[in-house]
Amino acid sequence: MNTFVAVMQMLVAAAFLSIPVVRARYGATATVGAEAELRRQGVRTTVLAENGMRFDAGGHETWAPVSIAAVMAAVAAVNLCDGSWAESLTWVAQSIVLATNGVILYSNLTAVTSVRAAFARKGDADLARIDVPALLKAAEDGFPSWVWVLQNARHVVVFGASVLALAALFIA
Repeated sequence: MNTFVAVMQMLVAAAFLSIPVVRARYGATATVGAEAELRRQGVRTTVLAENGMRFDAGGHETWAPVSIAAVMAAVAAVNLCDGSWAESLTWVAQSIVLATNGVILYSNLTAVTSVRAAFARKGDADLARIDVPALLKAAEDGFPSWVWVLQNARHVVVFGASVLALAALFIA
């Protein structure tokens, strides 16, 4: 049972590592697309960087998923070693991962609204006049179409593997 749980946790770790890998590879292209859209809208192209909006693997787009993957790998190792803390750590870690992935999914589904609200809070006149759906579409177009499939598969893996790991503990 511990081996099964550890495998589920390693699947979760791999799923989270896919985020910075994809952003590292295609984020610059997404940024170029977003900046082109800003030029088309007559907005200075530096406004996103000035306000901390990125499409690459920098900042929290790297440290957060890598940290989650590291925690999942560590808990998987405890499970493989049949440590006395394995069950408790799994309950806590998988529950946090489920909640975190729920927040990520919500953020993905409400991106336009969230970005508009974030821009409004900044009080920057250029940010206020950006056509956010067009901006996000231009950035999204910088990523290959299979990234959308990967994103959805990642959610399925994270939710599914976490539920299976917790169910395995519950049944045992």
